[in-house]
Amino acid sequence: MNGEVIMLCSGKGGTGKSTVSVLLGAGLAARGKKVLLVELDSGLRSVDIIAGVYGRTVYDIEDVLTGRCEGDKAVVESPLYRGLHVISAPYEGGRVEPAPLAALCTVMRPCFDFVLLDTAAGMGAPFTAAAACAQKALLVLTPDPVALRDGRIVADRLIENGKVQGALRLVLNRVTRQSFGRGSAVYDLDECIDTVGIQLLAVIPESPALQQAAAAGAAVPATDPAAGAAAAMTARLLGERVPLTVPR
Repeated sequence: MNGEVIMLCSGKGGTGKSTVSVLLGAGLAARGKKVLLVELDSGLRSVDIIAGVYGRTVYDIEDVLTGRCEGDKAVVESPLYRGLHVISAPYEGGRVEPAPLAALCTVMRPCFDFVLLDTAAGMGAPFTAAAACAQKALLVLTPDPVALRDGRIVADRLIENGKVQGALRLVLNRVTRQSFGRGSAVYDLDECIDTVGIQLLAVIPESPALQQAAAAGAAVPATDPAAGAAAAMTARLLGERVPLTVPR
């Protein structure tokens, strides 16, 4: 086993990146993959609640990266999604540096099929550190002009720093029937793809049930459309041909 390292990033905040990170990790785990999700958004952690490990963590990513504990001491398996393991960000403080994060990935890759790095919004230290050791990057954006423009800036930065364009994928999140059309700020999916300049991987619909589950630390109902879209995203990431659907 030599796990693939994938970073999930966005330009602006509020795109649902951490929720998508958990959904992807859960989807991979449901397919028998062993997954480690590392949250890098120090001071604004949410993955612990979404993945159901709140109150179960003793050590966090800052403890690992500063050498206060070994990486395996900070790993907690999600009780909601078996096979998904989490290293949480600290509640406050901490800085993610490239060398310690790369060392952690090197240690963890033989133990997991996938290592997912949930970065902070923007292109600060967590983004830079994750980009240095990830083989692929998923840009999680909402279908609005600001998020798409910022996503293009992020994609360009990744390519400038050595990522090939084929290693980047776009995930459009929180999509509704009103997201596209003549009266909307964005006309259609093609405009999103053209603005960001990378291949589309998934369209995940806005979902009150998903938001409620994430806030409560509960599993997403399998019948929810967002869960189905996340399962399709997982399948495409694994190389399967799955039709793309858009909320109508």
